[in-house]
Formats: sequence, structure tokens, C-alpha cells
Amino acid sequence: MNFRRKFLRGERRKNALLRSSLLTQPRRGVFMFTGIISHLGKLEAIKESHYAFSAEPSFFVKLKKGGSVSVNGICLTVIAMQGKNTFSVEVIPETLKRTMLDELRPGFFVNLELPVSPSDVFAGHIVQGHIDGKGTIASIKKEANDSWLFKIEIDKNLSKYLIEKGSVAVSGISLTIIEAGSAFFTVGIIPYTWKNTVLKYGKIGDRVNIEIDVIAKYVEKFVSNEK
Repeated sequence: MNFRRKFLRGERRKNALLRSSLLTQPRRGVFMFTGIISHLGKLEAIKESHYAFSAEPSFFVKLKKGGSVSVNGICLTVIAMQGKNTFSVEVIPETLKRTMLDELRPGFFVNLELPVSPSDVFAGHIVQGHIDGKGTIASIKKEANDSWLFKIEIDKNLSKYLIEKGSVAVSGISLTIIEAGSAFFTVGIIPYTWKNTVLKYGKIGDRVNIEIDVIAKYVEKFVSNEK
């Protein structure tokens, strides 16, 4: 069996497992995100390892204590609900080390997303909420039709997974890569994404959370096992 046939067989098995997992999750909830930001939240308070965020009441319709939530692309567990528009999460040292969460201050805005359920329309790409590293905004350029071009610098051990027209999650936002360099990539931001995510507050030098497309990791492992 040649490499192409082995690769396609592996992809079919992975996709079948993914569909099976989605269909067997309804009682236990859901397990992944899509990178389509539904709401902006605001950091209200930090008390030791507890972070409290507020959002519009509509975000809380499906949010429950003990459930998962994506905050700037980080999958966190809701440990408390305060009133009708505030929730709290607890953050471990490893999360602070790997993400830019410790750079947030009360009053800062964040991207919020709830996990998908089997009945949801799947948009974006598979986002696990497991941050691979941090990137730095190197440039922000306004383009035609009120769109924006962001250049983000990243470590070379992450850039090897990025390809032109591939997917990447930037602070939880599913984006398509325009150019993939040895230590940077660029993405285009449409007006809707600009208006409805924290990118509109972004400045050169700001840090962002980066999650590589998990399929790229599967492919790397598959290929390495074939050598």
C-alpha cells in the first residue's frame, strides 16, 4: 500500500471517529469549538487563580456551572455563575505559562465561544481550546473594503505547521492563512470579524494565543510513523 492510500485511509478513520464522537456526546455535553466568536466578554476581576468575566445575557442561555467555555481560545471550566451576566473560571499555572491570559487586566475585552453540540452547524475549523503558543502582532494594515491585514510573528516550532490557505486559531478566532513565513504568518480580517472580536482593540506588540490546526499535527505524526 503506497503512502497516498495509507494517508487517505487514516483520514477516513479520523473523520469517522470525529463524527462518532459528536453523535455520542449529547448527554455529556460537547468537546470542541469552531473558532466562530459569538460574543465579546469583559474581564471584571482577578482574585488569585479565579477570573470573573461578564457578557451579554444571551451568552448565558446555554452556559452552565461545570461546563466549558472558550476565553480568547482557551478552553476553561466554569466554576461559578454570578447573577445573570457574570461567570468565573479557575486558571492553573500551566495555562498562564502557555497563554497570554496573565497579560489581561480588569476592563480588558475577550473573545467568547461555547462548545459546539451535535445539532449545531459546523463552521470555522476544529478548535480544541488547547493553546500551542503565543504570537506577537507585528503589523496591522487597513485594506480595501474596510478589511485588515494582520502580520503575526510566532516561534519557528509552530510555523512549520502553517501553510498558505490553511487554518489557524488566533485568540480563538478561526482564520485563513494568507502567507506563511518561517517565523510569521498573515491573515485577513473581514469587517464583521473586526467588529465582533477583540482584534479591533489590537495594537502592534500585543500578544495573541495561537492554536495550530489539529489536523496538521495528525498528519505530522502519521508521516513520521511511516518513515
